[in-house]
Amino acid sequence: MSTAADDDADYHSSGGSVMPDVLAKGREACYKVRDAFYACVEKHADKKPTEIATMGLLYPADCKKSRANFVSNCRPTWVKHFDRQFCAKKRVQRLLDGDEDRRGPISLPQPYTFKQ
Repeated sequence: MSTAADDDADYHSSGGSVMPDVLAKGREACYKVRDAFYACVEKHADKKPTEIATMGLLYPADCKKSRANFVSNCRPTWVKHFDRQFCAKKRVQRLLDGDEDRRGPISLPQPYTFKQ
C-alpha cells in the first residue's frame, strides 16, 4: 500500500515535471502560512484595516508580514481563492450576527402591495 507522499515522490522522480507547491509538503506549507495570516486578521479585527489584498479584502497593517509570507508560499490563484472564501465566510457571519431585521429568510413583497 503506497501513500500519497510515495506517489508524489515516484511521479516527481520519474521525470514528470510537478511544481513543488502542488506536492503535499508545498500544500502543507501554504496552509500553515494561510492559517497564520487569517489568524492575524482575526486577532487584529478591532483595528482599522489599512492594507488591501485580493478580492477586496482589507487587513490591518500589523498583518503585513504574514500576508507577504502567505503570498510568497502559495500560488496566486490559491491566494485569490482563499481570500474569496474568507470574505464570503465573513459576509455570511455578518448577516447572521447582524441586526434582528436582517436575520432569517428574505420576505418578498406580496402582490397586494402593488395594487393601486
